[in-house]
Amino acid sequence: MTFICRSAARRLALGVALVVLAAGCATAPKKDYAKLVAAQPRSILVVPVVNNSVDVNAPDYFLSTLPVPVGERGYYVFPVNLVKRLLEDDGLSDAALVHGADPAKLASLFGADAILYVTIEKWEAKWVLVSTYVTVEFQYVLKDGKTGATLWEEHQKMEYSSDSGGGGLLGAIVSAAVTKASPNYMPLARQASWKAMAFPGPGFPAGPYRPEHGIDLKQ
Repeated sequence: MTFICRSAARRLALGVALVVLAAGCATAPKKDYAKLVAAQPRSILVVPVVNNSVDVNAPDYFLSTLPVPVGERGYYVFPVNLVKRLLEDDGLSDAALVHGADPAKLASLFGADAILYVTIEKWEAKWVLVSTYVTVEFQYVLKDGKTGATLWEEHQKMEYSSDSGGGGLLGAIVSAAVTKASPNYMPLARQASWKAMAFPGPGFPAGPYRPEHGIDLKQ
């Protein structure tokens, strides 16, 4: 029985490794930055996150991770907690209502040039055989604050599995149970956003507060 479980676990690990390798080798389609360059945004409004997961705490946790990677791209980012509070005072306490509102009117409330909308597709920990797989998945959309046109969008999915640490089958089960009881989503969430906004890569070119602004696209 122990041999069968170990063999199944090895096959699962090999399968996951092959999937990751294949994903890493895949070439992402080149993005069209024409609308983003034409809009020339200087400030980005990060609005509350729509949550399609079952974890009610996920939106607030994830929202707190977004300002830094956006700001590092060279754009002014409005304080997310202040934005959330002001939107609630304006009757937009539900993130779905915010995402469904007119982008131009929303941007005018803060004087923002662009709006970043993010949807949490997955924020979960699942037990598979003798491992727990922690998964986060997000959809990012940047819209023009004047026209509402989509300037940039990206999708990111990150995953990690519990590690037995060389403790054999029992160690793997214990590690999986601990991970399932208290999954650590935040490193994955931060990594997903940094990867989504990295440039060159899937992210958007540097804003006006970085020295490479207007140069990186020509390189």
